Amino acid sequence: MSEKIALQIDQLLVDSGLFETEVKPTAYDNDFDFSNETILITGAAGTVGSELSKQLFGCRYKNLVLVDMAESPLYDLIKTFELNHKNHTYYHLLNINDSAPLHFVFEKYKPTMVFHAAAYKHVPLTEEHPFAGIKTNIFATKQLAELSIQFGVKKFIFISTDKAVNPSGIMGMTKRIAEKHLSYLNVQYDTVFLNARFGNILGSNGSVVPLFKKQIKNGMPITLTEKDISRYFICKRKACYLILKMARFNKNTTNTFTFNMGEPIKIIDIIQRMLKYYNKNGSDIEIKYTGLRPGEKLFEEMISENEYLEPTLVEDIWAVKEKNKQKFEAIDFKSLEQINFYTPYSEIKSILKKYL
Repeated sequence: MSEKIALQIDQLLVDSGLFETEVKPTAYDNDFDFSNETILITGAAGTVGSELSKQLFGCRYKNLVLVDMAESPLYDLIKTFELNHKNHTYYHLLNINDSAPLHFVFEKYKPTMVFHAAAYKHVPLTEEHPFAGIKTNIFATKQLAELSIQFGVKKFIFISTDKAVNPSGIMGMTKRIAEKHLSYLNVQYDTVFLNARFGNILGSNGSVVPLFKKQIKNGMPITLTEKDISRYFICKRKACYLILKMARFNKNTTNTFTFNMGEPIKIIDIIQRMLKYYNKNGSDIEIKYTGLRPGEKLFEEMISENEYLEPTLVEDIWAVKEKNKQKFEAIDFKSLEQINFYTPYSEIKSILKKYL
């Protein structure tokens, strides 16, 4: 492991609040003014949604509407806002797949800006439950976009993933299809649809880093899929700061953006840095290699072969542009609509591939 990668990992771990060293947390200026905006956040109690909400604590906004289907995490978020005495903040416990309550929220609050962070994001789980991934990642996104157009939302920011690039699994495929649909809508309607494509949030809910920490502290074997597996990482504070920066973007030649996440990091290197800080007694801890799980790739990419990156006026945000410009076409959802809970996995994957 190079010194540069070691420092990158340490900075990520510090920024994610996972340990303290002589490395200082990265500082971000909270200079956002949304005083004329009614902001709707889906998946508001999740890793990205809750961090977006918390970064908005210090901002001015007209109204903030927080939506999530997870009862306890949403309750915790409500209590956080109450402790900070934030007014003009509203909460709704609902599933974004349910059209009636979602329509009610749009009709009641008439949001001007939507941050769509709700999704099924776990690769192995969406492989096992593809219908759930399709319903939420594709059709709920489609429904939200249609409501945004209907109610005159000015900006719709979609939280995508690097797994949407050359996707091999169900999760990445669903996210890529959603990206393509929003890119089409962006050129057809006044609403600005922006795709924020970035890598793994270090220390996010359900991620491997908290599991590694638990395994190390308990002297358990550390489970890792492959020795050479690598990922792009970003801390949630930086990701959400850049998402809010993105919210200032208007119609442009592209609507997909990605963030500066440094070099891809081998997971084994993260384990080695964590062992240095958490394995205080120096005991031997075994690393068990379990093999790639269904839908997983050895490494991720930020752009496809037909794409390139171009700097924007905002530091650490890059525009994703196409080398050979293609006209965005409307997606015919008929085949996707035929998929149900009982559709065989092989058939589902075959249908999804037609839309990539």
